[in-house]
Amino acid sequence: MDRNQILDELKGIFRIIKPNSEIDSITEDSNLLKDIGIDSLSMLLMALAIEEKFSFKFENMDRPFNTVGEVIDHIEKNMSGDNANQTVAA
Repeated sequence: MDRNQILDELKGIFRIIKPNSEIDSITEDSNLLKDIGIDSLSMLLMALAIEEKFSFKFENMDRPFNTVGEVIDHIEKNMSGDNANQTVAA
């Protein structure tokens, strides 16, 4: 799965947890709080959805994510080999 596919999957998650956001304009540079409105509760919901969709658990987070690109970096780093080439429907 490439970065654009991961971004598309994340947009599907954002549509569910922040339905009033301008989802189509989200890019890797979008700020989670300022551009999408991801607050602490939304961050938790996003993390749970990402864990389910990409089959990994968030562990030992050193710092919170600021941008969508940082989330994509973390997903790429933690995806298992089985899911690396799998497309998951939003």
